[in-house]
Amino acid sequence: MSLPIEKLEEEFQAKIDAGHSIEPKDWMPEKYRKTHIRQISQHAHSEIVGMLPEGNWITRTPSLRRKVALLAKVQDEAGHGLYLYSAAETLGISRDELFEQLHSGKAKYSSIFNYPTLSWADIGAIGWLVDGAAIINQVMLTRTSYGPYARAMVRICKEESFHQRQGYEIMLTLCRGTEVQKQMAQDSLNRWWWPSLMMFGPVDAESTHTEQSMKWKIKRKTNDELRQQFIDITVPQADFLGITVPDPDLKWNEEKGQYDFGAIDWDEFWQVVKGNGPCNKERLDTRRQAFEEGAWVREAALAYAEKKEKAKDLAKAV
Repeated sequence: MSLPIEKLEEEFQAKIDAGHSIEPKDWMPEKYRKTHIRQISQHAHSEIVGMLPEGNWITRTPSLRRKVALLAKVQDEAGHGLYLYSAAETLGISRDELFEQLHSGKAKYSSIFNYPTLSWADIGAIGWLVDGAAIINQVMLTRTSYGPYARAMVRICKEESFHQRQGYEIMLTLCRGTEVQKQMAQDSLNRWWWPSLMMFGPVDAESTHTEQSMKWKIKRKTNDELRQQFIDITVPQADFLGITVPDPDLKWNEEKGQYDFGAIDWDEFWQVVKGNGPCNKERLDTRRQAFEEGAWVREAALAYAEKKEKAKDLAKAV
């Protein structure tokens, strides 16, 4: 005899409160399943779309060393996307459905990847700021309540940490170079600072998912807590580089032991989320084209797998 839904939900929450992981075969509320599909797929899509602004510079890196490092980073991001799509599939959604949601615009990805990379310094800023913000978000996810997602995040966080250091090293090299190079780094910081703060999502008072995600331990900290942590870590790094965070209201608050900062332009954030950013159309068109042009690879892989399966069946029959 099956338990009533209220009892199942009570036991589910008790398991989470006790710090246990939820696994694919465990009972879970439908809203928990859908929340994780949304979050994990959004994360996976961000990794895949996030390859595009950096891929833009692979053929134009200033040295062979930088080219090899950037190629490795882009390859890492492809791997992250695959780990995460696999984790999402354990919740009962197919890879094809996930791609259809991305290509149709139904599923979102991080708004920051809809900004262009205008100079080589932008590759440094993405590593330093964007991957730095991602790490703060993602370290928390290594302890998220859904087991497959938490386990995927362990390796991802290690690699993202390396990407952050790689980006900061690019910025440091530029800032120790010529005045023109240092100005390039400053211009990049000016353009990427505010979008990086937006990566943590809306302020807590306007977030529609934070409260439930905290209860289910999908998230361990709120958007505002994570954003403050990022600012407190990153501002001293900018000071060390000798470049200035583009926020006239930024100042150290001795009493709170953290930085006060200016107002974020949330109108810009929502415009980008709704598809009106500088590169939204270009990013989705590129992803759709890549998917269509890669159809023959997927078909060949399936045909090969079927051929191997038939050969195995024949061998058994003999």
